[in-house]
Amino acid sequence: MNAFRRALRFSSLLLVVLLASCSMVSSKKPRVEPAPLVDFKPSLTVRTLWRVDLGRPGTPFLAPIFADGKVYAAGADGKVSAFDAASGQQVWSITVDADIAAGVGADAATVAVASARGTVFAFDAATGKQRWKVKASTEVLSAPAVGSGVVVVRSMDNKIVAYDVETGDRRWVIQRTAPALVLRAAPGIVIADGTAFVALPAGRMLAINTATGVARWDAPIAEPRGATELERVADVSGIPALLGRDICAAAYQGRIACVDAVNGSLRWAREFSADVGPAMDQRYVFAADELGSLAGFSRDTGGSLWRSTTLRGRGLSAPVSFGRAVVVGDKEGYLHFLSREEGAMLARLGVGSQVLAAPIVTGANLVVQTIDGKLIAITTE
Repeated sequence: MNAFRRALRFSSLLLVVLLASCSMVSSKKPRVEPAPLVDFKPSLTVRTLWRVDLGRPGTPFLAPIFADGKVYAAGADGKVSAFDAASGQQVWSITVDADIAAGVGADAATVAVASARGTVFAFDAATGKQRWKVKASTEVLSAPAVGSGVVVVRSMDNKIVAYDVETGDRRWVIQRTAPALVLRAAPGIVIADGTAFVALPAGRMLAINTATGVARWDAPIAEPRGATELERVADVSGIPALLGRDICAAAYQGRIACVDAVNGSLRWAREFSADVGPAMDQRYVFAADELGSLAGFSRDTGGSLWRSTTLRGRGLSAPVSFGRAVVVGDKEGYLHFLSREEGAMLARLGVGSQVLAAPIVTGANLVVQTIDGKLIAITTE
């Protein structure tokens, strides 16, 4: 893309704040006319199983999480709730005196969220009782990650901190230099087997020993390129996808890449620009690009298997692999079910309002959180 087209493409980016000598821009997608919904004969039956109200409409960075048979979710007005994943019955609910901006993170024992002012809250997963709260150094947009005895948080000044799950005491801190310009987005964190995998601005992914805070490896997902700071924005988008020894991530104006989760060596990479994270299953990696095309790749080689432009311009969420389908939400309040094998449309379901967060799989069902504060479970027949 030449410099003129890049300038046009970035003209919608909004400079919003200066933070620790780092400027943030919004990740507005280029203006693309939304593709009309095309009629098709459904080959998969989907229906709503249950629906609950989470309170005040959410922010773009609020997403539910599934752990130990329960779905944990938060509304922007401070309400954090646990629901039985099968029935939707509320297990507990608690309201904190803060607007929640990031979350939810959870494992079988602990739930964590962060407020708009950077306060991190931890709760007992069984009862909802608040264990502790601490103040992060700056605003937190990425959901806290919970696991291996710690709650790991990355604040907008690119500081990564681990807190003890029981006490909230700080266990370790890592400070990474942020590039001059970053997206106002939420690069995610995944914890597994004593390692926190942290997506970062400037196209990096960092693996950290959760017990010691020592970096195991630092891998490039994308390399910033271009003559201007705007052209060089290449932040990793959304939550990396981890399965076995593979961890995959996508970057804005960069690449989609999979690396070895143990040593950080590159498995494969392809040119790609995304502002949401990828999905992975036993055979495939799926990703939605910034223009609304959905693509399937071979997990082993990164070879391109299919690419669908049916949903171009519809503001897609991160995808999820679900049974024989790959599922994405859109800005008009629809869930789209496409064939994992070839990208053909299988089913469509309206859920009422925009789906920004990636749908999550809860056993045999799927759960989504909409921008108007609804939590909805979907099942297939």
